[in-house]
Amino acid sequence: MKYDISNDGDMKAFGARVATGIVAGCVLELIGDVGAGKTTFTKGLAKALGVEDPVQSPTFTISQVYELPDSRRLVHYDFYRLTDAGILSAEISEAVHDDRTIVVVEWGDIVEDVLPEDRLTLRIEAIAEDERTVELIAGGENARRVMEALS
Repeated sequence: MKYDISNDGDMKAFGARVATGIVAGCVLELIGDVGAGKTTFTKGLAKALGVEDPVQSPTFTISQVYELPDSRRLVHYDFYRLTDAGILSAEISEAVHDDRTIVVVEWGDIVEDVLPEDRLTLRIEAIAEDERTVELIAGGENARRVMEALS
């Protein structure tokens, strides 16, 4: 499935739309160049899930945890500055196998060997300054549920 995004507001709205199909245990892998809209998407997703704190890219901290109102949590990783998961492999493995956690991984291609097969991959491509194309690739049951919710 491919979606055309016209601006930052649309990217946040798309994140919110994806949130409607999210269940705890979902893993989202975000792939795209710097400035493609990965964090903007995550901001929309997080807000729709009930995160009230400001959502920033965890580029320097690597991860950020947000507690959700329904006792789930959103864990947001950004591996831009790393070449592999390294010592974070155990943390990622724990997060992706926790049935109350939703995991978002920016630059997921760097750590794809640690990610579960059941994940929704979003490939974000810049077409113009504000225009993006987002391709969704479902890798398992949870990912397919999210895609079905978008239909």
